[in-house]
Amino acid sequence: MSRDYDVIILGSGPAGFSCAMQSAKFDKKALIIEANESFLGGTWINTGTVPSKALRETASSIHRYTSQFGDEGIKPYDRFRMRDVLRYKDRVLATQNSEIKDSLIKNEVDTALGFGRILDAHTVEVSSQDGEKKRFTADHILISTGATSTKPDAFEIDHATVLDNRSILDIHYIPKQLVIVGTNVQAMEFATVFSALGTRVTVLNGQEDYMVFLDREIKEEFSAALDEARINIFNRTRVLQVGPNPLRNCTEVKYQDKDTEEMHVIETELVLYFGNRKPNSARLGLEELGIKTDGKGFIQVDANNQTNVPSIYAAGDVIGHPSLASVSFSQGRNASCHMFGISRMETESIIPYGIYAIPEIASVGLTEEEAKNQMGDVAVGRAYYRHLTKANIARTPRGMLKLVFEAESLRLLGVHIVGSGACDLIHIGQAVLNFGGSARYFLDTVHNYPTYSEAYRVAAFNGINYMYKGGQTYKDILKEE
Repeated sequence: MSRDYDVIILGSGPAGFSCAMQSAKFDKKALIIEANESFLGGTWINTGTVPSKALRETASSIHRYTSQFGDEGIKPYDRFRMRDVLRYKDRVLATQNSEIKDSLIKNEVDTALGFGRILDAHTVEVSSQDGEKKRFTADHILISTGATSTKPDAFEIDHATVLDNRSILDIHYIPKQLVIVGTNVQAMEFATVFSALGTRVTVLNGQEDYMVFLDREIKEEFSAALDEARINIFNRTRVLQVGPNPLRNCTEVKYQDKDTEEMHVIETELVLYFGNRKPNSARLGLEELGIKTDGKGFIQVDANNQTNVPSIYAAGDVIGHPSLASVSFSQGRNASCHMFGISRMETESIIPYGIYAIPEIASVGLTEEEAKNQMGDVAVGRAYYRHLTKANIARTPRGMLKLVFEAESLRLLGVHIVGSGACDLIHIGQAVLNFGGSARYFLDTVHNYPTYSEAYRVAAFNGINYMYKGGQTYKDILKEE
């Protein structure tokens, strides 16, 4: 039976975009359905990864400049205007949006604007804003509609003084005070970005602690960086009320300590809220088709990103963890390959994680605690940025790189980094892990000098030296005759 398209894709984020591009390379006809006309490229391009990282890059540059050449008595918000800070972000977005559209045109991918609802295993109905409805058919359907943040219960987001991750990117001034409610990764990124711009930042966390998935020593080093930046974090808090105080010309945040039940009030200019993530899976027709979801609405898929309905696939944030743009790209390509019978492109089992805070954090493989629980006898090597010539030249001494490896074979098990360039550096460790390499690789490799990547060699020597001090000879450690 002839159908309109080979694949219809709901959503134009990284998973949908990569599926469309990969399908086009297979000479297949693809249609992307996007609900928001000005949102082509999805959250990734418009309000998520790209704009927030562009803002971070600007803040980091300002922070480096003021720390080296600025007058410490003058805050960045007195020297720079927010519209100048955001102008760079807007230029980046314009470039990225143009590239997305050009790529779709060049690869002959069709687009339809409107909300897509799946009617059956091969049919999608698109409802445009003017009420017009059209139906399209395809051999395969990919759901890549993403996820959104839940709303707070105790207060309203007015996008004026109480903001979310979208409206914070459009403010017109650098605030002197900012209260952030929530401590997911994005919250910590924004906390350090605005601190670098001179803002006094307070974070209210409802949980026991923040970023507990990090290696313990990396978390401690990052916490020290937060202390240096004078970012205050209060754990186990419950926000009760957020509202204006006209007499003091500020916004008040009332919160309670969950342990003592003591009440506190913080005066601030702006409040930034980060909720939990919920999938954009409602009203898609999933229940009628019997497509399986978990208790939170995230779509369940197999290793090929295929749902329990064979012609329908799902990828990206709508399927939940790990909710990374990098992984979403791979999932979209993976789905396309399986749809059209091409040898499956393996999504990396060893996925690197990057946190674009100031300083950056990156991780791949096992933490020290995980390695000890699984392997027993493991060794650890550490390199501190303050001992690296590059870090001293760049005036970025806060940071460390940590290697976790088997004590007997030296096989690398994990790499964890906090510091400048961490999200790029992590891929060296990822490559060695994927090829089953050992810490010996870093001992035998020459690195450019001065570079941050020297930290790998320093950490490897550090780990070997600790084993030597424990009573082993270097020949035994390195398995040399």
